[in-house]
Amino acid sequence: MRKLTMDELGRKSVADFKLANKKPIVVVMDNIRSMHNVGSVFRTADAFLISGICLCGFTPQPPHRDIHKTALGATESVDWLHYEQTSEAVIALKEQGYKVYAIEQTEGSISLENLNDFLHKQASSSVAFVFGNEVDGVSDQVLAICDGAVEIPQYGMKHSLNISIAAAIVLWEMVR
Repeated sequence: MRKLTMDELGRKSVADFKLANKKPIVVVMDNIRSMHNVGSVFRTADAFLISGICLCGFTPQPPHRDIHKTALGATESVDWLHYEQTSEAVIALKEQGYKVYAIEQTEGSISLENLNDFLHKQASSSVAFVFGNEVDGVSDQVLAICDGAVEIPQYGMKHSLNISIAAAIVLWEMVR
């Protein structure tokens, strides 16, 4: 066994990425504190050809060396916008036809393994996921205007995941 070379991987250039057909998925970051989390989510969004990212509230924005350290150039390929309030991003996405789901443990949340079937029944093709603050999760104000919530099943003592891990799990589930 040998590792594939960069040429064999067929990596897109930034220009090719910009022209590629993206998955109709947007990530919304609700007041994320960590620049490393932001960079990681950019990198995951690039890996899965996600349409874009909304950085909301005090979520750090590129350019910043700590974001770039984990994004590894993905801030150049993935489109992003900043909103002062997460609710502004959610409302704008809904006006564009997106169904918006918080990634949160709530009453009546949809378990992640059932999400694709649920969305298929809803005839939803464009979807946005709101990932909340590392301590407080998705704000109550934002939860109130989401179309629902999606929960990642967890079986151990801890019932929370780092936002960058949660984003990777949800985005993989959506594109697989």
